[in-house]
Amino acid sequence: MGTKGLADYVRLHQRIGWWALLVFAALGLGLESLQGFKIAAYLDASNETRRLMWRLAHTHGTLVAVVNILFALTLAARPPASTEGLARISGTLIAATLLLPIGFFIGGIVVYGGDPGLGVLLVPIGGVLLLLALFWIARGVADFF
Repeated sequence: MGTKGLADYVRLHQRIGWWALLVFAALGLGLESLQGFKIAAYLDASNETRRLMWRLAHTHGTLVAVVNILFALTLAARPPASTEGLARISGTLIAATLLLPIGFFIGGIVVYGGDPGLGVLLVPIGGVLLLLALFWIARGVADFF
């Protein structure tokens, strides 16, 4: 498989960003529906942890989707001199886009006495990957301009 060019990364992160934004906006609408229809499995006091985890999944998923779009726009507006390092940044950002919200969501599916399920263990991994990607992007932006 050949090396990806700059345009490939721009398209990839536009696609990921917009599809993730759709998925997590739909999740938000689903959560609003559970609230609006007063679904006990979501609203009962015993399900506060589930509610929190799923709201965090929606919020973080939406945020990371927008980060992907901004990354694509940054690459398109101010192309770096070299594509070196873009594969690392891209892979890290994609992994964070998956792990962070999915960890919150899975953590809310099965709750143990007010504690989230084991899926929440994906959250710190996703969070660290997001911070790494943001660091590399911020450092690279200095080279872009």
